[in-house]
Amino acid sequence: MAKQKPLEDAAASATLSSVLSRGRIRGRLALLGPAFVASVAYVDPGNFATNFQAGGAYGYLLVWVVVMANLVAILVQYLTSKLGLRTGKSLPEICRDQYRPRWNALLWIQAEVVAMATDLAEFTGAAVGLNMVFGIELLPAGLVTGVIALGILALEKRGYRRFELVIIVLLAFVSFGFLADFFAVGRQSYGDILNGLIPHFEGGGTINLAVGIIGATVMPHVVYLHSALQSRRIRPADDLERQVLLRFDRWDCVLGLGLAGLVNLSMLCIAAALFHRPGLTGINDLGQIHQHLFSLVGKEAALAFGIALIASGLASASVGTYAGQIVMAGFMGWRIPLILRRMLTMIPSLLVLGFSVNPTTALIFSQIVLSFGIPFALVPLVLITRRRDIMGDNVNGKWTTRLAWLISGVIVSLNVLLLCRVFGLPGI
Repeated sequence: MAKQKPLEDAAASATLSSVLSRGRIRGRLALLGPAFVASVAYVDPGNFATNFQAGGAYGYLLVWVVVMANLVAILVQYLTSKLGLRTGKSLPEICRDQYRPRWNALLWIQAEVVAMATDLAEFTGAAVGLNMVFGIELLPAGLVTGVIALGILALEKRGYRRFELVIIVLLAFVSFGFLADFFAVGRQSYGDILNGLIPHFEGGGTINLAVGIIGATVMPHVVYLHSALQSRRIRPADDLERQVLLRFDRWDCVLGLGLAGLVNLSMLCIAAALFHRPGLTGINDLGQIHQHLFSLVGKEAALAFGIALIASGLASASVGTYAGQIVMAGFMGWRIPLILRRMLTMIPSLLVLGFSVNPTTALIFSQIVLSFGIPFALVPLVLITRRRDIMGDNVNGKWTTRLAWLISGVIVSLNVLLLCRVFGLPGI
């Protein structure tokens, strides 16, 4: 393992004037993209498992959690992308500059655990999707997923835009599949959806799922990745150009993560409409969901679900591997070949597939692990983006910082509550 060279990508780097010279529409569209790449992690297969279980078991009760989690995601991803744009460095790189080696080592180790949990969701989901649509056995399907993910990652070496466009196309498949299924179901209760926006819980099961939904939505590894994507993408020549890029960055976050929020909401509502009824509330296995979509809605809906699951797994597996490289290079200054990183982090996923562990149970467990990793990404992000000596004129406003601390506190509190329930503490 060698010391990492500075994170640069000469093929990917561009100037604002060169991008805008492509034309009024094409040039402005070219300024969008990093948030769409990040949003893939917000609709990965882990979201399928938690959202469908939440909708099937509790109907529209947890709609408010899905909406809140996606609003939080927009703020968090904007802060991290602003950091990358302002400093020209990723969040892990800045942590390495600001904190002692022991703290960076701790942050790196927990980030690697999160990366393995992420891969567990992505590989398992893609393998299940390939099994649904093409009948490929789960273990070979997992290996196929790894090969395709590496192929997608290879595009990044030839420029950032090719990689972004492939990820956006896969995201479009996921979005189309679930939005089509949402309207195909035809039994949505829009009044119940509105009632679900009122925050409340009903027992410990809803708390567990709320933590899982948050873990599946606010993904720690893309907090690190988004800052790196923005830092090396387009070089602002001065403060005026940086403000232009920040304005487009805000739209990028709202559009990309807003789309991910609609997809998550569609998942929960489809499950609530189809499975929140006697005899079906316990259906949360991805294979069972696929079968019941076929029998209750039709083969087109089942096919759309399977294709969306494949696209989600492939896209998020590629993004997850890229994020893992950013984390290791940023915190520790190390870099290993992508193929070796891919092999190391996919081992738990292949074990799950090879030993026939229930994929949906593994997916939900992975999302709870992810939720525990969120504070390790959020706390350094808030601490750094509130510092004027690092952020300059783009430092967080007072209320932005307070809101970010509130978000971090709520997530940590939910995690503590879940731990208390797991260990059976009295009165919880």
